[in-house]
Amino acid sequence: MKIRTILLFGAPGSGKGTQGKILGCLPGFYHLACGDLFRNLTPDTEVGKIFLDYSSRGQLVPDEPTIRLWQQSIQSFEQAGRFNRKTDTLVLDGIPRNLQQAGLLRQFVNVRLVLYLCCADLKKLAGRLQRRALRENRLDDANVKVIRQRLQTYESETRPVLDFYGPKLVRTIDATATPMNVLREILTVLAKPSP
Repeated sequence: MKIRTILLFGAPGSGKGTQGKILGCLPGFYHLACGDLFRNLTPDTEVGKIFLDYSSRGQLVPDEPTIRLWQQSIQSFEQAGRFNRKTDTLVLDGIPRNLQQAGLLRQFVNVRLVLYLCCADLKKLAGRLQRRALRENRLDDANVKVIRQRLQTYESETRPVLDFYGPKLVRTIDATATPMNVLREILTVLAKPSP
């Protein structure tokens, strides 16, 4: 059975994690941030070493270990009773990050909606990432050179995923608004009947 899924989509620093955490608190929704899965790995594991190597350069972790980690995590959350694919909507954040991953995930998820948190101001995104690095001790957000690389990688590899899902599923949300107003807009979209 494919998992009913909503994608939170946007550049690094656009607010996916903030909004995902809030949505994950609502009954019937379960938030899963792929970046959190990677950051919780220890560097002595195979996937942990791969993540550290790629993230320190602002590059995406290769597709195979990313999808493998995602699958293992979903299975463990289901076994622990934290997520139920029959009753819950999965709110995915940070995956898929390229067209290849979108294709691989197709066999596991039924994407019903893509919430595109749009922020065209790259300076604003970079500032958000640097503040987050200080607050959350996230090394992947601290270095300006790495931030620039992450934003370039997003534009070249991740942004084309929007076309994969197409305009019928994508709803654009102004991510430059306050978190409360972004949430209000998301909830307005979610309250409408599914396409």
